[in-house]
Formats: sequence, C-alpha cells, structure tokens
Amino acid sequence: MVREFKDKVREQFGRTAEGYVRDKGFAYSEDLEEAMKLLQPTPEDALLDVACGGGHTALFFAPKVRSVVASDLTMQMLKKAQEYISEEGGVENVTFREADAEDLPFPAGAFTLLTCRIAPHHFPDVPRALREFHRVLRRGGRMAIVDTLMPDDPEIAEFFQTMEKMRDPTHVRIFREDEWIRMAEEANFIVHATRIFEKTHDFQEWAKRAGLKREGIQRLNQFIYKAPAKIHDYFQIETFAGEVESYTDKKLLLFASRPEKK
Repeated sequence: MVREFKDKVREQFGRTAEGYVRDKGFAYSEDLEEAMKLLQPTPEDALLDVACGGGHTALFFAPKVRSVVASDLTMQMLKKAQEYISEEGGVENVTFREADAEDLPFPAGAFTLLTCRIAPHHFPDVPRALREFHRVLRRGGRMAIVDTLMPDDPEIAEFFQTMEKMRDPTHVRIFREDEWIRMAEEANFIVHATRIFEKTHDFQEWAKRAGLKREGIQRLNQFIYKAPAKIHDYFQIETFAGEVESYTDKKLLLFASRPEKK
C-alpha cells in the first residue's frame, strides 16, 4: 500500500516538477532567511536537503556550507532541480541523490545539517522520517523543518485537510505545532525553537501547480468560496465575482538538534 502511494507521489511530482521549480514562493521567503539564522551554517558543514523539490533550499544554503546533497523521491524532480541550480550558477558543491525520506540511503552521522521544506505533509510516516533524520545527522547536528501548519480549531483543520486533498491526492496530513514538537522529541531531537509564518497563495497558480484541470479547479473554487465565514476569516480568503483570488495559510519552522551525547 505504501509502495503504491509513493509511486503515485513520483507520478504526481514527475508531472508537475516544472511548476514547482519556477514558483517564486519556493525560491525565496522569510522562512529560508530564518532557517539560515537558526542553523548558522559554516564552511565546514555538510548539509542534506530532504525532499528537495525544485532545489531552492539547496541553492540557498550552498554558498554557506562545504557540501549539499539534494535528495528527492522523484527522479524527474531531481533533474529539474539540477537544471535550475545549474542555470542559476555560482555553486559547484551540490550533488543530487534519489532517496526516500523514510529510508535514507546514507550512513549514520553523514551530515551536520539537515533541511526539509514544505514536504512532510506528503510523507506516509513522519515519525519514521524523523528517526531517519536523527540517524543521518552527526551528534550535535542541526535540523530545520518547514511545513504547512494545522490549525488548532477542529472544524478549520478538517476543512484544510479536505481542501489540500482535493488539490493534490498525494497530500497525507499536516500537523499542529504541539504535534511537531512531540514527534521531534520522540525521535530524540532537542527542539530549540519554532517560528510561524504566513504565506499568501494566488489561487489559480496554486491549483494549477498541482496539475489540476479546469473542472477540478472549479470544484475546489466552489468548495473554498462556499466555506463558512470563520474559515474565510482564518484563511483571509479574497474573492471577486464568485471566484477565489487568494488565501493565506501558516507555515511552521521547527529548529532542533541531535544531542551531543547519548
């Protein structure tokens, strides 16, 4: 079952890779700047970027570290990331590796830094992925995870989950801040800080990037447009003439480290 799902993930992101690479919202945002401040990379660091997508995080950190391995489950996405980083130029220390976040093909303690950005909501087993992150980090290694944040209100949370699955069938689930902290601590990380950021999405771009066709976009538009007022308020939904123009969600940045000693 899990293997079949991951095949669907490969298919989904193989088809939509170009859109993710070209999306400016992934290339630069305040969460990347804050991750840089918290991780404090040095020229001695070896960084693993898990589920690298279009390669934006890998490129952002590459000038600050000794080496970067950009890994992703989807080979087509890796190829697009490699093209993007090559086109941008200026770095020669990024290598690319096909890898499952829940079964990383790297030895224990291979990296001093790890990033994973806007991806864990596609993982079938986030606790398992976190255990793998812990394994491949050296003692004292630092980790920054960024992902969409689950609202605390159960009604809004249920709406959000449904909306995300309507857009992308490979969406699994998102987590609240307290759930992220608990999972990280259960994987034997020390959680040092969390940060929350708002991100506004142009509805049409957001829907099309996931590969939705016209009918799917229309269904999703109606689902959001007809949502209760408190959901419109929470997501700051902007509409015009029956069409959703934008919405705003929240992203969580979790900064943690592997303990220096057992």
